[in-house]
Amino acid sequence: MKVSLFITCLADVFYPGVGQDVVDILERHGCEVDFPEKQTCCGQPAYNSGYHKDTKDVAKHMITTFADADYVVSPSGSCTMMFHEYVHLFAHEPEWQEKAQRLAERTYEFTQFLVDVLKVEDVGAVFPAKATYHTSCHMTRLLGVKEPPMKLLKNVKGLDLAELPNKEICCGFGGTFSVKMVPISEQMVNEKIEHIEETEADVLIGADCSCLMNIGGRMTRQGKPIKVMHIAQVLNSKG
Repeated sequence: MKVSLFITCLADVFYPGVGQDVVDILERHGCEVDFPEKQTCCGQPAYNSGYHKDTKDVAKHMITTFADADYVVSPSGSCTMMFHEYVHLFAHEPEWQEKAQRLAERTYEFTQFLVDVLKVEDVGAVFPAKATYHTSCHMTRLLGVKEPPMKLLKNVKGLDLAELPNKEICCGFGGTFSVKMVPISEQMVNEKIEHIEETEADVLIGADCSCLMNIGGRMTRQGKPIKVMHIAQVLNSKG
């Protein structure tokens, strides 16, 4: 099975190891992974800020870049959702909407692809730790991916997974929201950290690098000892 990796900006610049973990896991389960080097930002920051005309230029580039992919897999529910959003972006351009639809039908978030396409729920991971899982907004509310991460983490040997109180509440990142609405974003992430501490977890796991960067950065500034990890890092661990 041929898979094209959509790395996303944050993973590419700040968390390249996450991309490698994704590749390692996919290859162990029979996938041939390639990396289209012309890929750029998916355009979500501009799109969410209302600059739809500018977003179209980026979207056309990404649609063209991944045009020949059998499957597109990304370690981000948020950026994966943006590929699906292209269909609405080109609502009045039938030719590009058709191309966007074809891309959306082949694009999956990493855990979604493992569970729903490869039919894999146990990747043989070993990670002895007490952890909790942060459910990111775009991935759960818009993309609708809720069960795959839980199914995979349930089968990680040694992992003691505590449910995060008020897990459905946003961490305060929201892309440009955290830049434009700093005081509100700060209070939201502080509340999220309080709930994380309630679980007494040593590790916070998530499936979106953006949320993890936001929460992890705040915890670092507060001197919290809780480690932050992308789910791909946990699933690629051997103990």
